[in-house]
Amino acid sequence: MTSPALAQDVAKGQDLFNHKCAACHQKTGLGVKGAFPALAGDPFVQGDPEPMVRTVLQGRGGMPTFAALLSEAQLADIISYVRQAWGNKAPAVDPGFVAQVKANAHPQDKAPTVTH
Repeated sequence: MTSPALAQDVAKGQDLFNHKCAACHQKTGLGVKGAFPALAGDPFVQGDPEPMVRTVLQGRGGMPTFAALLSEAQLADIISYVRQAWGNKAPAVDPGFVAQVKANAHPQDKAPTVTH
């Protein structure tokens, strides 16, 4: 389920976050008040990883779904980065856990798998 993030995974996750997520959540993780939630210090981000993984896979509100845009490894890198950046202190997630959450999604919530 979770494991310590390797340095290269965190670096990859930061790079992916900066290219895919920072426009809304900001590079600081502070979001935009009233529009995009802060990720820094957020109990949701630091709690049980399954709801966070599901949210990133399926999107929520105005957030896009990333299940078809990124591989499980890329998603694990981004999620692990967010769970450990800006003072967050949550364990990393591995690609197998992301794949498991994706496989257990309700059929109407599943998006196609991407392999990179």
